[in-house]
Amino acid sequence: MATKSLGLPLIVIVGPTASGKTSLAVELAEAFDGEIICADSRTIYRSMDIGTAKPTSEEQAKVPHWGLDLVNPGEYFSAADFKQYAVQKIGEIRARGHVPFLVGGTGLYIDSVVLDYNFGEKADSSIRLKLETMNIEGLYEYCDKNNIKLPENYKNKRYVIRAIESHDSDKKRRITPTDNTIVVGIATDKDMIKKRIAQRFEQMLATGVVQETIMLGKKYDWSGEAMKSNIYPIIHDLIDNKITNDDAKKAIATADWRLAKRQLTWFRRHKFIQWFEVKEAKEYLKEQLAMRD
Repeated sequence: MATKSLGLPLIVIVGPTASGKTSLAVELAEAFDGEIICADSRTIYRSMDIGTAKPTSEEQAKVPHWGLDLVNPGEYFSAADFKQYAVQKIGEIRARGHVPFLVGGTGLYIDSVVLDYNFGEKADSSIRLKLETMNIEGLYEYCDKNNIKLPENYKNKRYVIRAIESHDSDKKRRITPTDNTIVVGIATDKDMIKKRIAQRFEQMLATGVVQETIMLGKKYDWSGEAMKSNIYPIIHDLIDNKITNDDAKKAIATADWRLAKRQLTWFRRHKFIQWFEVKEAKEYLKEQLAMRD
């Protein structure tokens, strides 16, 4: 039986987009004096609030959230940067006597912390600078020469660079999670995910995602990498009357479902993740945290 002498655990909640990770984490963190570190490569950007489905202001008011609004759209932020940031925050949270929750769907971000990736700061910095200056065709050639599999979203430069980072760190990591870490995955029915994706888009429209997109396009330029991802290119086409509202809904539903499948594929390869429905995950984690109370 676990005891308090083992220290405060790191609770990791992973799963596909729209699976209910955030609401579960907020509920548990509120009940067990926790703080949440968001592991999402989209919500790191300032001003990109609605379109990236950041935790709401109400959710953020209930418990402290970290990992949001770290850089401006267009600024580079790697998995190595995230690991350094998250590890520091985990230490600070534990020092306050609180439970750290690492929550998100960006597999490389999660793995960098849970499997303690060793990116190698000096080498990583030089490689990063090189990759940033390369065009997409140059990155494809780099991947081909180094036997690196292109990501599904290979047209996005940021995703290709992330694939290179993942490949370069594969031989410098653990194969099991760091000590005192509990990792659960949220298993959600396919139809439920699709329903939640549709509902979320309706909520985004109601809360001003079109206005947010117009502001971002003016401030950060439509050609920026951050503006080419997420739902913003689709909303841009909607603003320009190239597509209808119904077209936008269908395009976003398709894009988010593809994202969900990529996320599931990433996490399913890890045998150490325990998969539950949301209600089962809540009860399991409550038990684990109560044992350490």
